Amino acid sequence: MKHYLTNLLACAGLVALIGTAAAAPPPPPAGIDFAVLGGAAVTLTNSAIEGDVGVDLGGAYTNTSSTVTGTIHVGDTVAQAAYDEFLLDYTALMALPCTTDLTGQSLAGKFLTPGVYCFDAAVTETGGVLTLVGNSTDTWVFQIGTGGTGALTATNFTVVMTNGTACDNNVIWVTAEAATLTDSVFIGSIYAGSSITVTRGSLDGSALAKVAVTLTGTSVCGPVAQPLASFVGKVTGGGQIGVPNADSKTQATFGFNAKGNADGTASGQFNYVNQATGLHINGPVTSMVVTVTNADGSANTIRFSGTSGGSAFSVTVQDNGEPGRTDEFGITVTGAASEVQSQRVISKGNIQLH
Repeated sequence: MKHYLTNLLACAGLVALIGTAAAAPPPPPAGIDFAVLGGAAVTLTNSAIEGDVGVDLGGAYTNTSSTVTGTIHVGDTVAQAAYDEFLLDYTALMALPCTTDLTGQSLAGKFLTPGVYCFDAAVTETGGVLTLVGNSTDTWVFQIGTGGTGALTATNFTVVMTNGTACDNNVIWVTAEAATLTDSVFIGSIYAGSSITVTRGSLDGSALAKVAVTLTGTSVCGPVAQPLASFVGKVTGGGQIGVPNADSKTQATFGFNAKGNADGTASGQFNYVNQATGLHINGPVTSMVVTVTNADGSANTIRFSGTSGGSAFSVTVQDNGEPGRTDEFGITVTGAASEVQSQRVISKGNIQLH
């Protein structure tokens, strides 16, 4: 379950008001198949969730008098894959070029056609209605905090769409910091750089947060995650990646030898050393799944997980053929140690799926 922002279209001259011609906005990500997804915690109280709920490896899930009509994924391979994809999509969405700058303006009372709208700081709405002029197949992206900081806060605020099904929409809100909705009727999936808190009201879309999602007395409708197939075979590799960024001169080294069995179990060993922080992970592999397949149905990208001391690790490796110069590696570590390195091209190494 790996989705990317692909075929982004060039956008120019997007205008926010009805009656003015606008260029087509870029398509949204293929989607994170969760109604609710948090990195560190998901807390549900007296709420109703249509769709799957998940928390990343090492995160906490708490449910008090809430109903979930999907599957709950607590740190499993499905949640891990979705969270890693969320991080990639979040970065891509925030990096989209701003086509209509609404910094300092209120959304209440506006009629917006499909497009990409940006605010360089926080957005606070207290009452009023935002009308999205279009249908569920159109795309609206709202970037909040493009200057590096900025939260979304909405109280007694309503978002409506002139045509289309609210729960099935391409409306995206991406925030540099937190998103807090209170007594609001909201349309769109929220990609939060910090946490999401929704109290009463409703959210027609997904709540996806780097840190935590807290829902109290509210309803959320979103998609259902697709199951991942266990990997049967052997995966070996080693090499380096730049840390903390792909173009950093400091390196992290890794090596592994892992095997997935027909009964869904896995075995092997993984070793990782971050030269920048001194983090050292060395432990057994306990599970393996396929996250991306090639056109012929063969495995392309594998996720394997395991433990090392008081930490848990989840690793994504992609085999792009020989000689391995474009193979990719990413890692998430939670527990006693914490680290996230997004999937990136390796150097001085090779990854092979056998």
